[in-house]
Amino acid sequence: MASIAPKHLKKTESMCHGFQPPLKSSRFWTAIYKKRLITHNPTERLDFIPVEKRVKYIPPMDDIDRVIELADPDTQDYLWVIRDTMARVSEVNRLTWDDVDFKVRSLVLYTRKKRGGDLTPRTMPMTDRLFKRMSRRFKHRRKDLPWVFWHRYWSRNESRWVEGPYKDRKRFMKTLCQRAEVRYFRFHPLRHAGATVLDNSNVPMGAIQRLLGHENRKTTEIYLHSIGCTEREAMRVLEQVTGKVSQKSHTNSHTEEEKGLRLVT
Repeated sequence: MASIAPKHLKKTESMCHGFQPPLKSSRFWTAIYKKRLITHNPTERLDFIPVEKRVKYIPPMDDIDRVIELADPDTQDYLWVIRDTMARVSEVNRLTWDDVDFKVRSLVLYTRKKRGGDLTPRTMPMTDRLFKRMSRRFKHRRKDLPWVFWHRYWSRNESRWVEGPYKDRKRFMKTLCQRAEVRYFRFHPLRHAGATVLDNSNVPMGAIQRLLGHENRKTTEIYLHSIGCTEREAMRVLEQVTGKVSQKSHTNSHTEEEKGLRLVT
């Protein structure tokens, strides 16, 4: 195991509090190594454990609509922002009214899913549906609070009730899915569903990539769960070619059988 400098021991313990990093979690140990909290990366010479990748479940749009309809008004607004912007939950949670521009009908989302971990903005146009919801929400907002979505909670650090942005809201999705009688899904599949709809509508890959906030095109391709026109055309050609071969083979087989019967008679 890598040795940790004494002066960084307390800081490292704080970073690892409540978390048991797996031995081969190279991302975790690489981050610690880059911060010079350890002298070398203990996973550097380890082989990666094989990962079995499966196609992620993407809910149909009808199921998404049914879930949203059963939510309370505040939660409906929250889900519509995710659906109509394909935003990450963390981006929606940190959204403030300063990030919303009603004149040009756009909003700015900030993410740390970039190299270096710095907050990176991207501007998203609002759909007419989202513009109406955000306008109504802005009209009835708490003017003393900057966040678009906030809640009142008990702060253990301050030992009092405080008001602030959400950190996680995943619990209510299971209840809504059960009430809607649809297969359970969480927030992230809404990004995949939106990207798939755009891809099926022949929206350029570059546009989808920018809307999702991806630096790498390959990441965007992972989000697309549709069979494109190119793939369908390829399979049509395969069917035509193999169909002709099968038909020719089938015809030859019948011809040989007929010849055999003539010889017997």
